[in-house]
Amino acid sequence: MSKFNALQVSEVAGVFEPQVIERDTADLPSGELLIRVQYSSLNYKDALSASGNRGVTKNYPHTPGIDAAGVVEQSSVGEFAAGDEVIVTGYDLGMNTAGGFGQYIRIPAAWAIKRPQGLSLRESMVLGTAGLTAALCVDKLEQAGLRPDSGPVLVTGATGGVGSIAVVLLKRLGYTVAASTGKAEQAEFLKGLGASQIVTREDLQAGTEKAMLKEQWAGAVDTVGGDILFNVVKALQYGGSVACCGLTAGVGFKGSVMPFILRGVNLLGVDSVELPMVVKASMWDRLSLQWKLDLEPLVEEVSLQQLPEALTRILAGKMVGRVLLSLG
Repeated sequence: MSKFNALQVSEVAGVFEPQVIERDTADLPSGELLIRVQYSSLNYKDALSASGNRGVTKNYPHTPGIDAAGVVEQSSVGEFAAGDEVIVTGYDLGMNTAGGFGQYIRIPAAWAIKRPQGLSLRESMVLGTAGLTAALCVDKLEQAGLRPDSGPVLVTGATGGVGSIAVVLLKRLGYTVAASTGKAEQAEFLKGLGASQIVTREDLQAGTEKAMLKEQWAGAVDTVGGDILFNVVKALQYGGSVACCGLTAGVGFKGSVMPFILRGVNLLGVDSVELPMVVKASMWDRLSLQWKLDLEPLVEEVSLQQLPEALTRILAGKMVGRVLLSLG
């Protein structure tokens, strides 16, 4: 048994309050791997869990954190040994299983992959679920035929974790990137990441009542959902595609079949949670090699004690880039 620190969210008189407490590894759920977490990262889903969203987390008290990178301390399976450095993202981690906002996690071995040689544990959590999702979106767009000479590619919610990494990755691969944000003051930040055009949220919200919009985008990475997503669909060039992975602007939209049957466009769903491990591991390998990115301009590093304030910011839509949680 080992004592460790963790952020625990408890419900007190109907209010969900996060606080740093001391826990014991004996209280963690069962699993083949006990991992000493060195880094985690902050995602929108973590903030939902920390605010009592029952669609994410059913039971409290709870430790959120859908990402974790660390060192195996105990293993009951042959695939992993004590001392192995591993990455854990998705599945049930941080949702209904105690997650990466604690210095230890215990998980099924099937949730972990060994750290690729080209990534440090810190770099893997600067990416985290956000980076993995951004890469999956770009990969899916390229599988649908997108190429750098196809035309401009739009990224919505571009100052967020997925959006900002998508901007960097697309620029790295030679695409012309348009970045959309509701934070006008972050235009220079986005240009510094590689965006050549800034699109306001208001511009993307215009024309909801129309069946079609002027062709603009060869492809798009959408992190916000809602009517903005379908406005992007309506503005795709002939044969273009949008990869959808987020819902901060809503889960529903007003849409029609018109863009699909008149322009042959594609709406591609992207999930990184239940993705088969072989696909997930392949994408981590790519992010460690040919898609290796310098993301330090995006990173804000925080401690467990600073995490509640960061959770408040991301829920309020005030977060920019990536928040890295250091647990070492």
